[in-house]
Amino acid sequence: MITISLCMIVKNEQDTLERCLNSVKDIVDEIIIVDTGSTDKTKEIAKKFTNNIYDFEWCYDFSKARNFSFSKATKEYIMWLDADDVILEKDRKKLIHLKKNLDKDVDVVMLKYDLNLDENGVPLMTFYRERILKRENNYFWESPIHEVIQTYGNIVKEDISITHKKIHQSDPKRNLLIFENMIKNNVEFDARQTFYYARELYYSKEYEKSIAQFKKFLSMPDAWVENKISAQIDLYNLYMEIKKEDLAIDSVLNTFKYDLPRAEACCLLASYFANKEDYKNAVYWYKEATKRKINIDNGGFYIIDYYRYIPYINLSFCYYKLNNLKLSYKYNEKAGKIKPNSLQYLSNKKFFESLNYDF
Repeated sequence: MITISLCMIVKNEQDTLERCLNSVKDIVDEIIIVDTGSTDKTKEIAKKFTNNIYDFEWCYDFSKARNFSFSKATKEYIMWLDADDVILEKDRKKLIHLKKNLDKDVDVVMLKYDLNLDENGVPLMTFYRERILKRENNYFWESPIHEVIQTYGNIVKEDISITHKKIHQSDPKRNLLIFENMIKNNVEFDARQTFYYARELYYSKEYEKSIAQFKKFLSMPDAWVENKISAQIDLYNLYMEIKKEDLAIDSVLNTFKYDLPRAEACCLLASYFANKEDYKNAVYWYKEATKRKINIDNGGFYIIDYYRYIPYINLSFCYYKLNNLKLSYKYNEKAGKIKPNSLQYLSNKKFFESLNYDF
């Protein structure tokens, strides 16, 4: 059986840290907590679980803090978590089994990362991340923000999820401040950093600057295709914000250059036509969205609702507008099977029941 060091960096995480550590304390063999400047009870909570608590002066660089935490590990493998992550019971059982049976020739274990849980606890986004790494290989984090590990060796993917359950929103300006600090220090952004910088500008509603950075990113030869698809989707939203619909549609269609149409793009096209009351075209694209498949093995980022719930609930609306009550009812029921507690589904259901129509 392998041994595991859990390495975490934290700051003011008193509301989530105990939940996280309780979910993993009996799986790992060592817990390393690196505090980057907490002013609450974070370190008091950490002391309930470990004596390996270190202070790290915050320097606007997440990678440096994470690499410092990795440097304190002593076990065969390193696992990392954030304080607002948790391992649910079904995944704890799988992880315990993995620990007992993992071949020591494995260098990196990729686990699923589940984000943005809906009202039923179903993640709206899932993708793989490097999560358990052989310590002797000296893997290290890169990039001050949206940090990543360049992995190599024998890499395996496991059907085990880490669930991200955020309680509080992060400082909306934090990430942008880190990018601005990098610019001040004359750091030249690579493609990945350019992509995320464009996104932070978008989130901060600096739309024109964001568009310029996305265009720069898309022209970079080493830009990752999955980020290109995401960038075009973001550009659609940006152009719609500044009332440039033609450029928005061009951006969605540009996603088709990189791969088969994704459901996200199909739904955006459908929404465009529905807003123009062209419901036949909207129906076509919503139906196309339901035909798309999610393939998280390629490392891409998929918003799961676009592949079933969103097209179903909107097909119900479109068919109602096309005076086809039977299909409208049918697709509302399909949406309800996915999200039975959805207010939109329940409202539609109540409406259909009021019609006394034989569906």
